[in-house]
Amino acid sequence: YYMVSVSLNTLIIRYRTFSATANSPHLVTMPERRPFVRLPTDVYPVNYGLCLKPDLIDFTFEGKLEAAVEVTQGTNQIVMNCADIDIITASFAPDGGEEINATGFNYQNEDEKVTLSFPSALQKGSGTLKIDFVGELNDKMKGFYRSKYATPSGEIRHAAVTQFEATDARRAFPCWDEPAIKATFDITLIIPKDRVALSNMNVIDRKPYPEDDSLVEVKFATTPIMSTYLVAFVIGEYDFVESQSSDGVTVRVYTPLGKAEQGKFALEVATKTLPFYKDYFNVPYPLPKIDLIAIADFAAGAMENWGLVTYRETALLIDPRNSCASSRQWVALVVGHELAHQWFGNLVTMEWWTHLWLNEGFASWIEYLCVDHCFPEYDIWTQFVSADYTRALDLDALDNSHPIEVNVGHPSEVDEIFDAISYSKGASVIRMLHNYIGDEDFRKGMNTYLLKFQHKNASTEDLWDCLEQASGKPIAAVMSSWTKQMGFPIIVVDQEQQGDDRALKISQKKFCASGPHSGEECPTWMVPISICTSEDPSCSKMNVLMEHPEINITIPSLSPNKWVKLNPGTVGFYRIQYSSAMLDSFLPGIRDLTLLPVDRLGLQNDLFSLSRAGMISTIEVLKVMEAFVNEPNYTVWSDLSCNLGVLSSLLSHTDFHDDIQEFIIDLFTPIGLKLGWDSKPGEGHLDALLRGLVLGKLGKAGHKATLEEARRRFKEHVEGKQILSADLRSPVYLTVLKHGDSSVLDTMLKLHKQADMQEEKNRIERVLGAISAPELIQRVLNFALSDEVRPQDTVSVIGGVAGSSKQGRKAAWKFVKDNWEELHNRYQGGFLISRLIKLTVDGFAIDKMATEVKSFFESHPAPAAERTVQQCCENILLNAAWLKRDADDIHQYLLQRKVPPV
Repeated sequence: YYMVSVSLNTLIIRYRTFSATANSPHLVTMPERRPFVRLPTDVYPVNYGLCLKPDLIDFTFEGKLEAAVEVTQGTNQIVMNCADIDIITASFAPDGGEEINATGFNYQNEDEKVTLSFPSALQKGSGTLKIDFVGELNDKMKGFYRSKYATPSGEIRHAAVTQFEATDARRAFPCWDEPAIKATFDITLIIPKDRVALSNMNVIDRKPYPEDDSLVEVKFATTPIMSTYLVAFVIGEYDFVESQSSDGVTVRVYTPLGKAEQGKFALEVATKTLPFYKDYFNVPYPLPKIDLIAIADFAAGAMENWGLVTYRETALLIDPRNSCASSRQWVALVVGHELAHQWFGNLVTMEWWTHLWLNEGFASWIEYLCVDHCFPEYDIWTQFVSADYTRALDLDALDNSHPIEVNVGHPSEVDEIFDAISYSKGASVIRMLHNYIGDEDFRKGMNTYLLKFQHKNASTEDLWDCLEQASGKPIAAVMSSWTKQMGFPIIVVDQEQQGDDRALKISQKKFCASGPHSGEECPTWMVPISICTSEDPSCSKMNVLMEHPEINITIPSLSPNKWVKLNPGTVGFYRIQYSSAMLDSFLPGIRDLTLLPVDRLGLQNDLFSLSRAGMISTIEVLKVMEAFVNEPNYTVWSDLSCNLGVLSSLLSHTDFHDDIQEFIIDLFTPIGLKLGWDSKPGEGHLDALLRGLVLGKLGKAGHKATLEEARRRFKEHVEGKQILSADLRSPVYLTVLKHGDSSVLDTMLKLHKQADMQEEKNRIERVLGAISAPELIQRVLNFALSDEVRPQDTVSVIGGVAGSSKQGRKAAWKFVKDNWEELHNRYQGGFLISRLIKLTVDGFAIDKMATEVKSFFESHPAPAAERTVQQCCENILLNAAWLKRDADDIHQYLLQRKVPPV
C-alpha cells in the first residue's frame, strides 16, 4: 500500500494517517466493541473458481463462486466473510457425493460474516462449495467499485476496479478474507467486448459470451497460492506501453486512452527494478507478467496486488513536458515500494494484521534502496531522513503514539495502523537494523526468510530468527525494544578531555514532545550507537550496543581541538542532546560543510524538536539555522524549510508574524540569488527541486523581487507567451495566490479546468489555499467539495487552506464542522478522514481549541480517526505551551537582529 500525504512546503510523500486501537480510551459516545473472533478453521478453501459480470451502467454485478474446499471436521455450517453482498443460492457437494443445498444464510453484518446452514452435517474431506450472489459497484473506493473517467471526446464513463486491502475482498465475493487463509484463484470476467479486462494473471481465453453478443468472457490463468487481499480485477478502457525485464517478465503500464507515452517513465523504472529485487533477494519474480495501471478514483497512493498493481494517476503517469522533478521521484519511489511487495508481502505474507508494519516498513525502506540503484543522482537516502525518519520521530514523541506492533483484532482497527509509525518508523528501524547487521548478512537472512516461508505466512519473529542466524547478533532482543514499546530515547552526551583521550558520558531516557520523561517507570532501549570524529566525519570510529541507562566510553588519542559526534549518517532512531560546548564545536562544520549533509540536517532537526519540547530555547535553534547560509544541499534546505514553516505557523498566532517572514527571507535570499530562476547547463534533479523550494519559500514570505518576477512569469504563462517549466509552477502559483486577488483566483481555477493532467490539477489544488482574503478562502473551500475535484483530492484542498494562514485555519475548521456529514460519509472510516482532521486542526495553538476539537468529535464520532483526534489535541496543547514559553524571547531576538551593530 502506498500512502500519500500532502503538505504545501514539502514533497508529496507517502503515508496514511490513522486513529485508535482497541485499548486506547474510547470516546464516551462509542459503543464497546464485541470481542472479535477469527473465522473457524473447520472448512477452508483450496481454490476459488470465480466468475463476475459487472454492469457498468447500473453499477451492480452478478457473481458465481465455485470453491474447492476441505472440510477438516464434520459441521453443518460454513462461516465466511461477506459484506454488501446478497447470496441467492448456495450448495455443497462432497467429492463424488450428492449436492446439498444450504437452507439458511445468516448475515452478521457488524462482523461482515455470513453463516451458511446445511440440513445435514458436511463430512470430513474435499468438496465443492457453490454460491450465486449479487453486489453493487460502490463509489467508496473500496471493494469492487466504480471509477469515473472521461473519454478523449469528453463522454463520462465508469470503469470497474478493486481495492481489497485490508478487508474488502468480501465486498466482491464471499470468501475467507484473512491473510493466512491462502488459496489459488481461477478468475473469469464477463465484460463489454470493447473493454479491457485485467487480473492478477495473464489471459488464457477470450470468447464471445453465449447469452449476449455484445459481451465477451475473459478467462485468466490460475494464480499461485495467495491471500484474498491481493486479488484484483479491472474492467475499463486503457492504452498501454510494454517491455520485457532482463529476466524475461512482461511488464506493461496501462494509462488512460491517448496517454500511453505518460507510462514510459514508470515502465523504465519497473523493468530496472524487477531484476534488482530478484538479485537482492536471490529469488525470482514468480509470475509471468506484471501490469501497473493508473486508476482515476483511488484512495491510497497505490496497491501491490500480485501481478496487477493499481496506482493513483499521479503516482504512475509522467509527461516529459509537464511533470516536475518531484513527481518523477515520487513515481520512482512508489513503483519501487509496490514491486518490493511482490516478494515481501505477496510471496511471503504476514500471518495477521498485527504484523502489517513489517510488510509496510520493509517496503518503505527498500523503495529507497531501489531508487538509489536506478537514480543515484537523486541522493535519495538523505531525503529519506527528511521524509520518513524525522516525520516518524515527531509522531512517536507524542503520548498518543503507539508501538510499531499493534495487536489488531477487529478489521475496523486495521485502517488505524496504516500510519507514519507503521511506514516511516518501521522503515527507519529497518534501516538501523540493516546498518547494524551489514548488507551481506542482511541479504543472506532475507533470502532464507523468503525461501522458508514462500507461499506461506510469517510473523515478525520469523524474520528476526532468520536475520539472527545469518548475522550471529541478538536481533530479536535488540529489535523488540523498538517494535514492542512506543517512543524512542533521547541520548544525552557530555565529554571530558583526559590527557590525550576523550571520555564520553552517555545516558538514555524516553524522549517526550512535552519535555523530559518524568514517569516512575522509564523504558530503556537496546541502542546501536556509532561514533565519529572530525578526523573522518563519514566513517564511524567506534560502535557499541547500549543496553543500560548510562555508559561511559573512551576514545583514545583524540586531541582537544577535534569534535566528536554520535550517530553519523543519522541512522539510529533517537534524538541527541549534546552539552553546549560539544554543540558549539559543530557550528564550523555546518558552515564549512565538513559535516555530511545528512548530519547537518539531523543536528538542526534534533535541536528544533528539543526547542518544541522546552528543553532548549527556540533562540538556540534560530542561531544554528543562521549557520546554514552556505548550505548547498536540497534536502537540508527542505528540512529547514519545513521547520521554519512550523515556526511561522506557530507565530501566526502573534502580532510579530512579519518578523519571522523577514528572518526566512534573510536566510533564503543568498541561495535564491545563487540559483536564479532558470536552470543552467549541467544542473540535475536536485537543483530543480531546490530552486522550486527556495523560490516558493521566498515568494510566500513576500520577498519583493521574487514576487514581481513570479507575477511577470505567471502573466506570460497564462497568455501562452512563455509556458512555465513544470518545476517552477508550484512556487509561482503559490506566490501569486498568496499575494493575489479574486482575478488571480479566477485565472487559477480556469487553469485547473483546462489542465489535462491530474498532476497539474493536483498542483493547483494544493496551493489554492494560499489566497488571503476571507471571501476568497470561502470560495476555495466550496470548490474543494465541487465536482471539479476528485474525491480523494478534496482533503488536500481543505488542508492547503488550513496550512496557509491563521484565517485559513479557522475557516477550514469551520468548513469541516459545517460539512461534517458529507465528508464523513464520503470517506467512511478510511484513512482520508484522519488525514483531513490532522491537516485541519493540527496547527492551532490555543488550549481552548483542544477542548473544542475534543468535544466536537465526542458528539460526531469518527472511530477510524479516534487516535488522530487525540494526537491533534495533544499537538494543539504542545503548540500553546511552546508559544507561552518562547514567544517573547523569539520576538526580542528577531527585533535585535535588525538593530545595526554599533
